[in-house]
Amino acid sequence: MAEPSDAVRLDRWLWAARFFKSRAQAKKAVEAGHVELNGRRTKPAKEVMPGDALSIRRGFAKSLVVVQAVAEQRRSATFAQTLYEETEESVRARESEAASRRLQRAGLTVPDRKPDRRARQAIKQLKQFKNG
Repeated sequence: MAEPSDAVRLDRWLWAARFFKSRAQAKKAVEAGHVELNGRRTKPAKEVMPGDALSIRRGFAKSLVVVQAVAEQRRSATFAQTLYEETEESVRARESEAASRRLQRAGLTVPDRKPDRRARQAIKQLKQFKNG
């Protein structure tokens, strides 16, 4: 196995650190501006070095991580966790965001089955009444 180098491409590091399932997804996220390197938007080919700060947005979750080590190849999840360290404030913010999303869904009741004909007609009437 090759020794880890001092710097590696950002998209490759994101893939090796298991933030994204493929390099193509990592590249797309960087190009879309969902990943910032040291507070700035960047390109997928930008080199990442230990000590760099990354802001990674995936869905609702936004993680602020500090690069601890670099790796060219994707290995086990336990090894991937040694490549970075998430900041305490990032962990707290992510957990509070998840808790607020759970509270928003708390009052939502999911029906057991699809609505029958009468229920569909009632829904249709409600929508028409609401719109017009």
